[in-house]
Amino acid sequence: ERFCTWITSTENRLYIGWFGVVMIPTLLTATSVFIIAFVAAPPVDIDGIREPVAGSLLYGNNIISGAIIPSSAAIGIHFYPIWEAASLDEWLYNGGPYQLIVLHFLLGVCCYIGREWELSYRLGMRPWISVAFTAPVAAAAAVFLVYPIGQGSFSDGMPLGISGTFNFMLVFQAEHNILMHPFHQLGVAGVFGGSLFSAMHGSLVTSSLIRETTENESANNGYKFGQEEETYNIVAAHGYFGRLIFQYASFNNSRSLHFFLGLWPVVGIWFTAMSVSTMAFNLNGFNFNQSVVDSQGRVINTW
Repeated sequence: ERFCTWITSTENRLYIGWFGVVMIPTLLTATSVFIIAFVAAPPVDIDGIREPVAGSLLYGNNIISGAIIPSSAAIGIHFYPIWEAASLDEWLYNGGPYQLIVLHFLLGVCCYIGREWELSYRLGMRPWISVAFTAPVAAAAAVFLVYPIGQGSFSDGMPLGISGTFNFMLVFQAEHNILMHPFHQLGVAGVFGGSLFSAMHGSLVTSSLIRETTENESANNGYKFGQEEETYNIVAAHGYFGRLIFQYASFNNSRSLHFFLGLWPVVGIWFTAMSVSTMAFNLNGFNFNQSVVDSQGRVINTW
């Protein structure tokens, strides 16, 4: 009972929780194997054609070009733990670390969602922090798990590295025309819109702070953590923005404003995750090949 109390205690410096019991070992495993493999993993036969691709630092890569190379196409989407391989060398050659890292990582971040909910519940808070975090988790699951399943092989998953990510994006565009998928376009609107709204909100609040300090000290000293009174003038901010754009473009309710700031990027990323998950099964973005014709019905080729 003392153990259960300690696990669920909100007095710990870092909250553990029952989800944390699974989250901590899975994320530690994923992180440890990632670091070791990024530094020292031997080349991986990603295409299953006996042409290994080197991704680690010790095999000639730098931070930009380095990556954890996805599992071999010869493995497909078969589960490939260490004990399924004849030897550790075979497991490394076929890209076993990729599956180990990805599956532990996804389990870990799903438990992180649960841990966010659990801590909110213990503190009597509302549950929306965990809901917001489902967006990046859905996006990660789409590129690391759903897309490989749809394409039939973990070798089609996103490599765990910078250049590998760019390569994945270029190949994805070439094969699925993702930029012409409406759901991906909603994701772009979510990210760019979220950046715009965040910048507008931050600058409006910073520009309408209630003066509590002299010219010779930092404006930050005008706020004391936990103070009851408002630290900025929302009426002034509303008046400014309502005149800059038009009245109804400006929120007059702080709660609905912050709900909107959270909702916009989350919904956008949800849609992007759905776009990748549908294109995993080759329901691709729009294309207008063969669509431009002359009066006789002959195709006019386009770029």
